Amino acid sequence: MRGKRILLIVGGGIAAYKSAELIRLIRKAGGKVTCVLTRSGAQFITAMTLSALSENRVYTSLWDLKDEVEMGHIQLSRQADLVVVCPATADLLAKMAGGIADDLATTILLATDKKVIAAPAMNVRMWQHAATVRNVAQLRQDGVIVLEPDEGGMACGEYGPGRLPEPAALLEAIQAELGTPGPLADKHVIVTAGPTQEPIDPVRVIANRSSGKQGYAIAEALAALGARVTLVSGPTNLAAPDGVERRNVETALEMQQAVDEALPADAAVMVAAVADWRVDTAPNKLKKDGGPPSLNWSQNPDILAELAKSPKRPKLLIGFAAETQSVVDAAKDKRKRKGCDWIVANDVSGDVMGSDRNEVHLITANGTESWPAASKRSIAEMLAKRIADALA
Repeated sequence: MRGKRILLIVGGGIAAYKSAELIRLIRKAGGKVTCVLTRSGAQFITAMTLSALSENRVYTSLWDLKDEVEMGHIQLSRQADLVVVCPATADLLAKMAGGIADDLATTILLATDKKVIAAPAMNVRMWQHAATVRNVAQLRQDGVIVLEPDEGGMACGEYGPGRLPEPAALLEAIQAELGTPGPLADKHVIVTAGPTQEPIDPVRVIANRSSGKQGYAIAEALAALGARVTLVSGPTNLAAPDGVERRNVETALEMQQAVDEALPADAAVMVAAVADWRVDTAPNKLKKDGGPPSLNWSQNPDILAELAKSPKRPKLLIGFAAETQSVVDAAKDKRKRKGCDWIVANDVSGDVMGSDRNEVHLITANGTESWPAASKRSIAEMLAKRIADALA
């Protein structure tokens, strides 16, 4: 996508806020964004926000004298490589299908000679209304790429198809249309995330504080670069990122089996906090009568170390080290013991596991890089880029 110019038309719906994230992803992929904000879109997101993210002027009016002396609506459409309408409301779709040009956005859409992608977002009943179904069919016949909305809960409280696809999925659609797949387009990456839980009896488990946030962010970042991602996840409260295949597990043994079934892979990023030990599970709830129960412990498999020795070992194998002291030294030792290529280490003595931020050290055969504290999403994107470079 590097150097490609996207003209982004932001319609008037609550999902307009997602256009901000889409701009960020397009620019991170090397694209350039110019925004057209409709009057109703400005009720949900500001021109200043879009301008700050795109680092470009935001266009809002057909009646700007200077722009229209220069036929601005024609120039905007001609200068773009692709026009994206996000969110495409029922009203915008209807105007596009009918050839109506009563503001800057619709005039551009009628004047453009470039491909148009429309990402619908609306109430489920509006999406399923006969008029919208008819308008979408007409637009597709006219050559407009109308994406299918996601299904789920909506701001209005209803459930069904009509949600705007997540920005990562929108980026994939844009890249596919531009013929510029991400750098990981032909790669398969396994990511493990979250905790494992080892049952003691039918109601109790041995667990840890892992939230899964870092692993899920890494899976999403890899998918945004075009990878086919298999996310093997212990119990979390997180939704699977768009475009990612999630396989749910509970115990360490289940996680090991799911990872093995997902192979072969070009890379594996083992983020999950896997329990070191399990116990023989009691068939009934243990009672406190008679004092603490005696538990029979067994060691769980070392999934990372065994994968490193496997004939199906991925080309790039990355482990995570959650430490509370001597973080870098412990992680260096772990990388050697486990036989993996990289270790990402962090200090979890604070509230890191449930937090949205992290501070990590990347340990490779070439040395140690200490990354500044950042959001888990930012760290995920940095790591995904490094993985793409390593697999190139």
